[in-house]
Amino acid sequence: SRGVAVVDTDVEEAELRALADAGVCAIRVNFVSPQTWGTTTPEMLAALARRVSPLGWHVQILMTGDQIVAHEKVIRSLPTRMVIDHLGRIPQPDGLKHPAFAAVRRILDEGRAWVKVTEPYDDSKLGPPYVDSSEVARAYVQATPERILWGTDWPHPTQRGTKPDDALLLDLLADWAPDEKTRRRILVDNPAELFGFAH
Repeated sequence: SRGVAVVDTDVEEAELRALADAGVCAIRVNFVSPQTWGTTTPEMLAALARRVSPLGWHVQILMTGDQIVAHEKVIRSLPTRMVIDHLGRIPQPDGLKHPAFAAVRRILDEGRAWVKVTEPYDDSKLGPPYVDSSEVARAYVQATPERILWGTDWPHPTQRGTKPDDALLLDLLADWAPDEKTRRRILVDNPAELFGFAH
């Protein structure tokens, strides 16, 4: 198994090494929800990336679309590989026309980043089956199938009350990636490469 850890900038080297020995291969940085130390800053992102780069880890980044636009230069300057979380949180109804989509595409095109086509429900204005967010997911898959990761985001911690239908979320992947070879790449080959699994 592999793990993705959340750490503060003052994490000790010994703890990072212990995490690596346990199978951790990345850190996650959250700009959307305050952490125990407060709000994450671009300076913290850059400092943490420098800390984990010697370990060969990647950095998983959760930002809103507007934050990606504001911090694109910092993201592109990171010394590590990176994962853009949750479709880049592209706001709807702007979708593909929002400047964040173009920013994520530029980041992907440099070849060191992946995007997770997860949580289409969070920015959808239309609800299930999330036709608006699906347009964004489909565009990523068509543009860079070798840089796409998938997941359900179960148990959907951001959703209060009724939770999304995980079967529907799986079915959406067949819509976003109708070609079986592409789906295999997304479900098997891409994560195997990023997380260091032999297959």
